[in-house]
Amino acid sequence: MTKTTAGALCALLTAFSLAPAAQAEIRLGASISATGPAAFLGDPEAKTLELLVEELNAKGGIDGEKIKLVLYDDGGDPNKARTFATRLIEDDEVVAIIGGTTTGASMSILAVAEDAEVPFISLAGAIEIIKPVRPFVFKTPHTDRMACQKIFEDMQKRGFTKIGMISGTDGFGASMQAQCKDVVGDYGIEIVSDETYNPTDADMTAQLTKIRNASGVQAVLNPGFGQGPSIVTRNYRQLAIDLPLYQSHGVASNGFIELAGAQAAEGVRLPGTALLVADLLAEEDPQREVVVAYRDAFEEKTKTPVGTFGGYAHDAFLIFTDAVARAGSTEPGDIRDAIEATAGLAGTTGIYNFSAEDHLGLDLSAFRMLEIKNGAWTLVE
Repeated sequence: MTKTTAGALCALLTAFSLAPAAQAEIRLGASISATGPAAFLGDPEAKTLELLVEELNAKGGIDGEKIKLVLYDDGGDPNKARTFATRLIEDDEVVAIIGGTTTGASMSILAVAEDAEVPFISLAGAIEIIKPVRPFVFKTPHTDRMACQKIFEDMQKRGFTKIGMISGTDGFGASMQAQCKDVVGDYGIEIVSDETYNPTDADMTAQLTKIRNASGVQAVLNPGFGQGPSIVTRNYRQLAIDLPLYQSHGVASNGFIELAGAQAAEGVRLPGTALLVADLLAEEDPQREVVVAYRDAFEEKTKTPVGTFGGYAHDAFLIFTDAVARAGSTEPGDIRDAIEATAGLAGTTGIYNFSAEDHLGLDLSAFRMLEIKNGAWTLVE
């Protein structure tokens, strides 16, 4: 080796020794419906993940390792969601996936995640996502079955025994309709009129008139999400139906009140999360601190009201980061095991307690029965 070559090598090694070490990163994947028909759900979810990653990284990440968020917009298309899930695992080499804004997208992603043994935390509502239990699949929203049970519990307290039901024929509406029919008998309640509408329908007065004319109807339930329930609510008031109206957790947001109109929505009840009534929570409520912190951060960052659906993404990110910290590892299998061992973790949606038999980790107490009064959400005592 010549003196010139040796000198150059020495200088190169010195440069490497003085250069800062490369920052380690934890690669988290997401496939969200930020645009398309489910954008009112997915847009706040995407913004929430970006906000939380930014906040955590500004604090140094997890044990010095920062989060690298790789986010794709599937537009609510299950085929795109499957493609993106494959890309996230094979090309982007993520250690976990959050997303599946809709049930269809979630079902596509979970098939890929299970095969690759990468943890997936869904943001969709259908019970089929976690029943049967799949080792690598978890979710944050309450199930549609739980929503039915919470609603029927409230109806039972009010002495209702005969109801009408008008359901959307979309995936969410059809699934919740089936779940409600499966559990309604447990509460001594009979569905005496059962109608449906298509997601593109602009008027439901014909179906609501049939329900109004059915014998003995004491209340009406509308399993559905999107704009359909807002149309149902407006038509309900136009027909001057003087019966309590219940909606699903699929429309638990201020956007529903705006679309339906505060006057038409007055008195509507639905099962929702603590996030919608943050300021009404007792000081000792275990969810209050996390709910208020997320609400304030989201509204400051986006200049838009916080909603239930962004809260689902908040909780998924919380579950993921908590699991990584406890596992002390970024191996997908170790993260999965840590998620399954999660206990007493307070999120915006409820207190999560996962187990090998339960990959939702919530019970009915996580739901709050809410009622719209004077254009705002209130707690039903």
